[in-house]
Amino acid sequence: MNTSDAQQTKILIVDDEAGVRELLKDALKLAGFDTQVANDGMSALTALRSFTPDIMIIDINMPLMDGFELVERLRKNGNDVPVLMLSARADRVDVTRGLTLGADDYVVKPFGLEELVLRLKAILRRSQISGMASTSLKCGPISIDDATHTATFNDDVVDLSPTEYRLLQVLIENKNRVLTKTALLDDVWGITFESESTVVDTYISYLRKKLHRDGFEGIKTIRGVGFTIQEPKK
Repeated sequence: MNTSDAQQTKILIVDDEAGVRELLKDALKLAGFDTQVANDGMSALTALRSFTPDIMIIDINMPLMDGFELVERLRKNGNDVPVLMLSARADRVDVTRGLTLGADDYVVKPFGLEELVLRLKAILRRSQISGMASTSLKCGPISIDDATHTATFNDDVVDLSPTEYRLLQVLIENKNRVLTKTALLDDVWGITFESESTVVDTYISYLRKKLHRDGFEGIKTIRGVGFTIQEPKK
């Protein structure tokens, strides 16, 4: 996404810290985004009645309704707007809970604005990628179809988030090849800088929970190298 694309992108920032809200609002306006703010989860739900964002930034620790409850309500109401969560600490339990509820990525405070913008653009790119091509891919019992953006396991539809789908797509495009964590961060999340993020490991575990069944265990960790998906041995 270039700046002209970002000018059309609406973003809702939800954070109870006025300083963080204003910093993000000003920085993202300079990056070309159409920004609005809310100071807690309830205010965000009210704002959504008149403002339809393309992406949301949601802080975890807020009064009245925290970020977890807000994301959970959005998803239960059928709102699939992409979400980047802000965490005051790199607690893996918090991060995993947010991703499980339906967030697309997270950033730990304090954060760099450049990294934040890159992550936002990567999330938006993932959410739009399904309309870019019509490709069917297969690995053993797993099939994915970009035309319908669906994944199946032995013809049973598997419910995947946009990020899970994109990660599976990249793995199958490179099946039987080992992909480093750095390569996956770049290809799936758009993170091209050095990062200690555990998001790849977290999403690999999600895919395994959904796809390792009926004897199939094709998603492998190559210790010290990365990950791969392998065709079952005949």
